[in-house]
Amino acid sequence: MTYNWSLKEIYPSFTSKEFLGDLENLDNKINELNTFSREVKEGKGDVNELEVFIGKFEEINLLLNRISSLANLIISADSKDKTARKYLDIINSKFSLLAEPLTKLYKWIASIDNIDTLIESSSILKEHKFIIKEIIEKNKYILSDKEESIIARMRNTGSDAWLNYKDYLISTHKVDITVDEKEESLPLTMVLNMAYSTDAEVRKQAYDAEIKSYEKIEEGVAAALNGIKGEVLTTASLKGYKSPLHMTLEESRMDEDILNSMLTAIKESLPVFRKYLKRKAELLGHKDGLPFYDLYAPVIEKEMNFSFEEGRDFVLKNFRSFSDNLADFAKKAFDNNWIDVYPKEGKVGGAFCESIKKIGESRILLNYGNSFSDVVTMAHELGHGFHGECLNSETALNSEYPMTLAETASNFCEIIIKKSAVKDAPKEDAFAILEAEISDCTQVIVDIYSRYLFESEVFEKRKESSLSVEEINEAMLKAQKEAYGDGLDNNYLHKYMWTWKPHYYYATANFYNFPYAFGNLFAKGLYAEYLNRGDSFCSEYEELLKVTGKNKVADVTKIMNIDVHDVNFWRNSLKLIEEDIDRFIKLSYEIR
Repeated sequence: MTYNWSLKEIYPSFTSKEFLGDLENLDNKINELNTFSREVKEGKGDVNELEVFIGKFEEINLLLNRISSLANLIISADSKDKTARKYLDIINSKFSLLAEPLTKLYKWIASIDNIDTLIESSSILKEHKFIIKEIIEKNKYILSDKEESIIARMRNTGSDAWLNYKDYLISTHKVDITVDEKEESLPLTMVLNMAYSTDAEVRKQAYDAEIKSYEKIEEGVAAALNGIKGEVLTTASLKGYKSPLHMTLEESRMDEDILNSMLTAIKESLPVFRKYLKRKAELLGHKDGLPFYDLYAPVIEKEMNFSFEEGRDFVLKNFRSFSDNLADFAKKAFDNNWIDVYPKEGKVGGAFCESIKKIGESRILLNYGNSFSDVVTMAHELGHGFHGECLNSETALNSEYPMTLAETASNFCEIIIKKSAVKDAPKEDAFAILEAEISDCTQVIVDIYSRYLFESEVFEKRKESSLSVEEINEAMLKAQKEAYGDGLDNNYLHKYMWTWKPHYYYATANFYNFPYAFGNLFAKGLYAEYLNRGDSFCSEYEELLKVTGKNKVADVTKIMNIDVHDVNFWRNSLKLIEEDIDRFIKLSYEIR
């Protein structure tokens, strides 16, 4: 395999006849949908018309996903690619043209009195019953055809433009830092990876240099954040949502009671996480809690380095112990160059997986840094890809799952890797792996909670006016203090975490933070079911992933007899982490 992903399977190039042909075909399909939307009559509809709508909407979804994937993936690996940026703008413009006809068609579907009878008389409509019913349910939040069209078109020069600007600032951002007594200007992603260094001085130096570097771009990134959040508030209000959070919950196919149950359990568990952070601080020689720059620091002088090849083999071996289907999928991803592995200039930070429905494949972006955490991230993103693999037998319309369920397979794969790694490891190895697991859980639970608090405050203040850099920084520090408490050294927090975390800048996916906690804790509940059920679990688990696009969250979880409204479910999942923390603290005294 190579270390850069292959995109030729999506399209050979932007100039290929396949890409240009599909771009033209997209125009034709949008025009056809426009024409069709003008022909239907409000209050009237038959089976044939509804089937035509499903067919046309499916075709457009497949085309948009494939065309936009090429541009998005190229830009993710090289933000300076001007051709990809040009086509992304073109694609976004075309996408905005769908707002008006879809609004008309959604309103038309909602107006049909005998819709249930029509659905039951057609296998195609029965297959898409959930989507049709969801359209009817969401119709109360849809504005007029013209208004929806205006909002969609304005987004091109509003939130989409701000997002592209922010991505450009972050992906091209350089950090001035001294490395081996030599002044260097390094990409942000490379400096972020230094947080995992075994050298305490390197970690502290990287943190100081990173924090100072944001002064060069803070005003631009703050403008992007204000622009996007302002647009979201306006749009949510116009559509009749109580708040951006209410809008997110509706789009997430869950109710506020589920969120509150989970948050209640999380808040109850915070003292246990702080106990872990304070013990880690002691192990690293700190007296006033853990400084932010040591959050990811190894706590034992044992090399936990994994080259990419070692990490790949480790993942394949342990996936195989759970399921041949999962391992075979991962092997296919490695063998066919679906993964972009290492950090490089112009590449966005973090990691993600994108499924390309039309070709039944995924592409995974990593910023691999040879740590065990990077192995876990690899497994996480392969989990997303496996989720897409399970959905290959579903239509595109039945494959759009909500944010909350988006993290199920990815977190489950993390658990497989971590549990397998620690199972028969020597005491010191087990301690190092356990610490990595708890560190990740701290991010997904405690830091995610801080992000939820931060985004809530930003939205609240943005109602009145734009926030200054200082106000945004203060909101971030306040959220970190509330979530981490005395577990962190309050003199060394990270006031600029809002700059490079991408989720704050998704205008159509707000509060993209609590789904990570949901996914982590739901996956832990699923893993407990796996331990109880054994081999029979795997086929049921794959079935669960298959239906995530055509059910509400609570109905999906019921497949495994899990009630996510019950706070005790969340408490029991968190107890698994608490047990790990207790074991970590006990081992920390045994090996020191």
